[in-house]
Amino acid sequence: MTKADIVNEISKNTGIEKVTVQKTVEAFMETVKDSIVKDKNVYLRGFGSFIVKKRAKKTARNISKNTTIIIPEHYIPSFKPAKSFVNKVKNNVKR
Repeated sequence: MTKADIVNEISKNTGIEKVTVQKTVEAFMETVKDSIVKDKNVYLRGFGSFIVKKRAKKTARNISKNTTIIIPEHYIPSFKPAKSFVNKVKNNVKR
């Protein structure tokens, strides 16, 4: 499902114009991104959490040049789904 599909679905279910829904979805995503950049986690009860994870410094190998490199500690964005969300997916997704 793409962002356009999400906008269409919300518009269809609520009766709100697509342009308004698109602006709202864009504003939501910008707010989440800005919060994560400022090291503030975003918690959405029943859905999940957008969090910042710290990756420790580590040694890696460049196998094409046969050298070792040091990857410094860094931070990455992450999403952790709520337990109710995980359970719903486990019990309802059929492939």
